Amino acid sequence: MLPTPLQFILFDIVHPSSAKLRADGLFTKIITIMAKIIAIHPDNPQTRRIEEIKLALLNGAIMLYPTDTVYAIGCDLNAKSAVERVRQIKQLANDKPLTFLCPSLSNVSTYAFVGDTSYRIMKRLIPGPYTFLLPATKLVPRLVQNPKRKTTGIRVPNHPVCLALLEALGNPIISTSAHVPTNEDEDENIGREGKSQLSWVELCDALDKMVDIIIDTGQEPTYQVSTILDLTTAEPIIIRRGLGWEAVAAWV
Repeated sequence: MLPTPLQFILFDIVHPSSAKLRADGLFTKIITIMAKIIAIHPDNPQTRRIEEIKLALLNGAIMLYPTDTVYAIGCDLNAKSAVERVRQIKQLANDKPLTFLCPSLSNVSTYAFVGDTSYRIMKRLIPGPYTFLLPATKLVPRLVQNPKRKTTGIRVPNHPVCLALLEALGNPIISTSAHVPTNEDEDENIGREGKSQLSWVELCDALDKMVDIIIDTGQEPTYQVSTILDLTTAEPIIIRRGLGWEAVAAWV
């Protein structure tokens, strides 16, 4: 007896990227479900489509989405199983932290300890292409933190789609570059720029079976990474020069 459409739906909800369907009680067939592509206007994101993505993220979906720097792989910060899947996709070691997005500076202070100096610096730079390393609060899952330093990387992006998703979801969104490392690569999420600069079609083809949703704004991906600024020390330190680093260099 073949699975009913309802069985397909139920399995899809439990695990959006793949489902094990019991066909006749004697064997299990593996069916790979490809990612759903959702077209969104880059400057004026449609509310209905943002809502659709929000509901998927709340149910543990992983998405490929645009930011003001590179295309990223992300999920709801509080969806543990989804965060674990992101780490598997990026082949991250347990001691590698993950960056996440917040909608505003006031929201950042919920997830990180922001001192007076850090506050003044961040206020001048956000929203924008900057990743700030800060001491994490207890609201940041251990899966996301640097386990030794208890720090986290946070961004406030200058991108309408990201900001619309953050507002709708009400939680931070994991943001790790859409570069799937080989055995010889390092993760460039808190490091260097990825080696592979793929076209939109190539990027989708590489990640189609790994993510659940692909957001298509009709724009080609860019490969200019964010500037990373360490605010955990007495004096701010530029860890990586990326987009907008010149604006920081003059006074850091």
